[in-house]
Formats: sequence, C-alpha cells, structure tokens
Amino acid sequence: MTIDPGLRAELVFMVERSDTAIRVGSGDVPVLGTPRLLAIAEAVTVRAVQERLAPGQTSVGTKVTLEHRAASPVGAHVKVAAELVEVDGRRLVFEVTARDGARMVATATIERVVVDRERFLAGLSK
Repeated sequence: MTIDPGLRAELVFMVERSDTAIRVGSGDVPVLGTPRLLAIAEAVTVRAVQERLAPGQTSVGTKVTLEHRAASPVGAHVKVAAELVEVDGRRLVFEVTARDGARMVATATIERVVVDRERFLAGLSK
C-alpha cells in the first residue's frame, strides 16, 4: 500500500479530570495537561495512516515539537486534527492542531517512522 501526503484523521474529546495537569503530574492546575494532549495527538497520527500500512507494519513516534498555546478546562471539547504533510521513505511528518471551539489550543509537528513490527520488537530483547 502507498502512503501519500494528505491523509487526515481527527478526534473530538471532552477534557475529563483524568486529563488534567494535576492528574498526569505536569502541573498543579485543573486544565488539560500537555502530556495528555500529546498522547492524543500521537494517537490521531496513528489513526491517519493505520489503514494504509502493509500487514506486519506499524509506525513509531520519533520526534515531536508541540506548542501548547491555551488552557482547556475540565468539560471543554477539544478537536485534534492531524494531516500527513510529508513522506520521505519510511519517515512520515504530520501537522497537528488542537482547537477548543474557535480557540487554537495547540499546534504540533509529529514525525513517525514505518517499521516492521516483528523486527522492531525483536530488537528490544538485544
């Protein structure tokens, strides 16, 4: 299967207490924690390409640049959208946005690399 720029995915979620900086250990305020936002952003990039990977392949995160621009309180609905903007061999580059209504909550660039799942896992035991 081919993976071409333009693939997209999105996810809308409501900020829960378990998503807050207090709960994830990244601060002491009850707003969406940056580590939780990053985890969701990565999950959306996975979703964007998972149907295009060949059997036995997966993708792994290798590089992230994230700017968390605005706080989102518990109860806020945040839409995270990812678009594949560059393919360089096995390297995939995504632009990600997170919005709370009309407000830009975060922007990110996330890089992933396509790998053979079994070979990758075998390398862990060495």
